[in-house]
Amino acid sequence: MAADGEDRRFFGGPRALGALLPRLTRPAFKRRSPAGAALMADWPEVVGPALAAVTSPKRLGNGTLVIACAGPVAMELTHLAPQLIGRINAHLGQAAVERLRFVQQAPGAAPPPAPRRPEPAALPPRVRDAMAAVPEGELREALEKLAQGVYRDRQRRA
Repeated sequence: MAADGEDRRFFGGPRALGALLPRLTRPAFKRRSPAGAALMADWPEVVGPALAAVTSPKRLGNGTLVIACAGPVAMELTHLAPQLIGRINAHLGQAAVERLRFVQQAPGAAPPPAPRRPEPAALPPRVRDAMAAVPEGELREALEKLAQGVYRDRQRRA
């Protein structure tokens, strides 16, 4: 404390975090608004999995949300715009989106097919008999999976 009772802080000394945050966050928020970032992250939750699969939000600025989609999806979204804007604003907790703009974007690559489940391997009779002695439950299921994997690998090598 200074002699006159005033608390003086030296340049580079401790400062309140609230005084530093606006200067640190301003450049990031100029590029992307917090509402826009939240919308990009939560898009599938906001519009649902069906629309999220064929659309993606690109940017939010001046009340306009730009959404990339392919062909006929834009027409469908034009008709759903009031409901979609309502859901988006409800999710954000503020009236951040006033209008939607659609841009054409080729559909992304199809998701890779789900891996095939391998056929269960034929277990030798002595292994099946030993498994029958184990009571039903998680342990038995784990042992059955282990045995299936072991004997499947043996069948491949043979």
